[in-house]
Amino acid sequence: MSDEKRISRRDILRAAGATAGAAAFPAIITGPALGAPGVEPASERLRIGFIGVLNRGMQNMRPLMKHAVAVCDVDRNVLAAAKAAVDKANGGDCQAYTDYRKLLENKEIDAVVISTPDHWHALQTIHACQAGKDVYCEKPLSLTIREGREMVKAARRHQRIVQTGSQQRSDAKFRRACELVRSGKIGKVHTVRVGIPGVNFKEPARPDSEPPSELDYNFWLGPAPLRPYNKNRVHYNFRFFWDYSGGQMTNWGAHHLDIAQWGLGMDDSGPISAEGTGVFHPQMAYEVPERFQVTYKYANGVTLICGSGPEFRAGTTFEGDRGTIFVTRGKLEATPAELLAEQLGENDVHLYESGDHYRNWLDCIKSRKLPICDVEIGHRSATVCHLGTMAIRTGRKIDWDPKAEKIQGDAVLARRVHYDYRGPWKL
Repeated sequence: MSDEKRISRRDILRAAGATAGAAAFPAIITGPALGAPGVEPASERLRIGFIGVLNRGMQNMRPLMKHAVAVCDVDRNVLAAAKAAVDKANGGDCQAYTDYRKLLENKEIDAVVISTPDHWHALQTIHACQAGKDVYCEKPLSLTIREGREMVKAARRHQRIVQTGSQQRSDAKFRRACELVRSGKIGKVHTVRVGIPGVNFKEPARPDSEPPSELDYNFWLGPAPLRPYNKNRVHYNFRFFWDYSGGQMTNWGAHHLDIAQWGLGMDDSGPISAEGTGVFHPQMAYEVPERFQVTYKYANGVTLICGSGPEFRAGTTFEGDRGTIFVTRGKLEATPAELLAEQLGENDVHLYESGDHYRNWLDCIKSRKLPICDVEIGHRSATVCHLGTMAIRTGRKIDWDPKAEKIQGDAVLARRVHYDYRGPWKL
């Protein structure tokens, strides 16, 4: 019996509220026209499958709903709720899968949106590229540095369009900030400061237990180490445990550090060193740091300081010898203030313009032009995050060669660019 036939009406009714009350996400929901009917003929409409459809997965699906033809999740309650939402919106029978590989075998699907926990991003993106699907993959692009490079290789080898979900690139304020910085309007940049929100884990202590019947926990773990099921580690809370994610450094860092990279013109490079410290929960209710500070150095002399705590303003601040620019969601500030009114000239830097992250991806699927946050960009920005978490966890300075993408002078640290997958999964 196929996966889609095993989702019963009772499952749908039981799961009716499964996607309600999602935790707060670093999200920009844009492009209401993407979900509007009649914008393009049905024969020209891209057919999209959604892998991982809880919380952020549902947020990614709503603006792309008219394109949805299939959903996949290892939690049957979540899957049933997503299928019901698509069926209601589109008046059709959406295909439902518990195994993403079966979804990828569907020749009628043109592209996929991947919103699973971070430890699944690499395999699912690579397998999608191998299956001839274009990909929108949530940030951070990867769990490890090596994964990110393999994702880039797969996208190039199979000539796939892969958009990273760092959607601040499609916001005019962030683009304007980076254009001003790269055009020299604040002079020579010497320091960048990036503020990251604190941990929002609020679960009480819970003992390990048997997984609920609706969740295929072994498949949820996938390549991650085998550990007993604990409710505090799955679904949204995965991001606070090292096996699956990197905490707020990789969650919000994939946004604000991505803008730092953009403003510094480092989309194909990165820092040359990282040093960091962190403060951890005293009872280790979760593994990632409550607060942290990481200092990066770039070959051009720029220092980037990224941290979480009251002394850090959430967003990205560029400091030059003639002024500063601060940007965060909904806010763009400059010192002196008149910098914001300055017009860019013909010889100034004009960056890739996108008014909608999803629309940009869809347009690029048709044009085959690289999207605004192409897989290479997502990999480079995720690498900055991974170097930071590595510095925090080890307490050691990391000397990084961004061209060779190798850690220098420390064989033990060098092995941390990846981990051994749990069988039968292989990168």
